[in-house]
Amino acid sequence: MVNRRQIARREENVLRAEECSEIAVNAVTRHITIPINGTLQQTTIIRSLVGMSVNNLSLHSITSIVGKLPCETSLRHHLSKLDLDSLREVQSKILAYSQNTILKPGKSYDFAVDFTNDPYYGTAVETNSDYVIKSRQKDSTTSFYSYISLYIITTGHRLTLAVLLVKRGIPKTEYLKTFLAIIRDLKLHIRVLCLDRGFYSHHVFAFLQSENVPHIVPVRNYGKVLGSVLSGNRARYASYTMPGPDFPLDLTLAIDVHYQKGKNGRSGNVNLGYVVYGISWNPRRVYHVYKKRFAIESSYRMRNIVKAKTSSRNVSLRYLLTIISFLLKNIWVALNRLYFSLHQRGPITVNENLFRFDLFKSLVWEGLNFQLVVIVRRPLRDRHT
Repeated sequence: MVNRRQIARREENVLRAEECSEIAVNAVTRHITIPINGTLQQTTIIRSLVGMSVNNLSLHSITSIVGKLPCETSLRHHLSKLDLDSLREVQSKILAYSQNTILKPGKSYDFAVDFTNDPYYGTAVETNSDYVIKSRQKDSTTSFYSYISLYIITTGHRLTLAVLLVKRGIPKTEYLKTFLAIIRDLKLHIRVLCLDRGFYSHHVFAFLQSENVPHIVPVRNYGKVLGSVLSGNRARYASYTMPGPDFPLDLTLAIDVHYQKGKNGRSGNVNLGYVVYGISWNPRRVYHVYKKRFAIESSYRMRNIVKAKTSSRNVSLRYLLTIISFLLKNIWVALNRLYFSLHQRGPITVNENLFRFDLFKSLVWEGLNFQLVVIVRRPLRDRHT
């Protein structure tokens, strides 16, 4: 809930650098505990990680240029104490800073779930082999740390509510179960859940139907039967029975027809099929609602702007840095809505040109109040002089 101090600041339209940074630091420190012996404080460690994120720095880099931080060895020692299971339990609470300022319990929203891959250039060892995922080559590697995120795609409410580290051998339905539990805990309702083609499977559809979750998933067009269903000249609904290992599953397809009109040298029409459940919209509306799912790609691009660099094999450290990157994007969305929404009747409209993401990054760094030092190594004096 927004307090009076926040309301007063909105009326004055004053946003201070310290507020931007402390929101991020406090959101993390209140939910994790790092055992520390000595005078070092956990807040200092978290401030270091936030500073790394907004500047795309590594631990080595930030300890080299910031004079107030402990040495790199000390930071790595304490960060090695992070517990992966504990991070999984609290990640949605860390990301939930913005829920009271943007989301309203009891309301229905459009959600999307998707995967994103971070390149990994090291070798897989016993401590991280379950989390190094092989995939198609990208950025000169076929090894990745993969994350699956839950995102609200309703216009004006675009927040990442959860992000989970993908582990080999875990079925997609397990991640969906976790996301549904988080949505229930937040007391939100699902108007529709949009999934990409990677979720097109008998197990996923059977699970979502058993949970009565409205959803849209694009069709994978293969096989003669499905190919004939996706052939036509008008928008329509169709039925399709998907074979499965235990039982066949009846699916409803919404098919929207688009005429290419010479685009990219093509003519004729294309049938866009979607597996739908729990909604009764016309196919064109299904197409437009699903199209909003691509907002999650924008979220990934912004998250990459505030992603710290690391070559560490420490899975927990990588996961925490990923959570912080999604958190920073959430905070920017919330502050935009709190301070830069237009005062007018009707839906809340935010003028993002007044508070760009780059400006937010600069304010976070300034608010961290790190004293920068420049280390100059003088060359040895010439022996002949």
